[in-house]
Amino acid sequence: MVKIVDAPAGVEGQGFFATSFDKVIGMARANSLWPLPFATSCCGIEFMATMGANYDLARFGSERMSFSPRQSDLLIVAGTISKKLGPVLKQVYDQMAEPKWVLSVGACASSGGIFDTYSVLQGIDHVIPVDVYVPGCPPRPEQIIEGILKIQELARTESLRRRDSPEYRKMLESYNIQ
Repeated sequence: MVKIVDAPAGVEGQGFFATSFDKVIGMARANSLWPLPFATSCCGIEFMATMGANYDLARFGSERMSFSPRQSDLLIVAGTISKKLGPVLKQVYDQMAEPKWVLSVGACASSGGIFDTYSVLQGIDHVIPVDVYVPGCPPRPEQIIEGILKIQELARTESLRRRDSPEYRKMLESYNIQ
């Protein structure tokens, strides 16, 4: 018998398995992420390499790239984001259904990188909340895979009620997100 994923903690016996609903939903979310790539420059090329045969992101449950925000739950922002592109990025984030996660790939998306100019957004966290940052200029595919694994861990362990909490609502209001 081949185990693809580890079963959540629970009670096992011959012919049955019992666990909590939160753990089953978390396992399903973590192993079926639908990423939306928002790639603008060299980090986008590294992300494409991550999807290629050598690194094969599909092994981690992210095989289906979604180019519609309404059908994705992981926003991967890779590359330089200009200030004019900031509202577009926020609109894409707003169109995604809950639960949703954001992966900031590379120095430019995380902090503006080497572009400390009037036209470059100095980190996407000025516009949308970020769950995981992947450092590098550009980061290697192994680093991007590590970021995906961190997002999977968040999805696996997140409470089903966290997104309804007052703290989460307050964080969204700080970004002017309803």
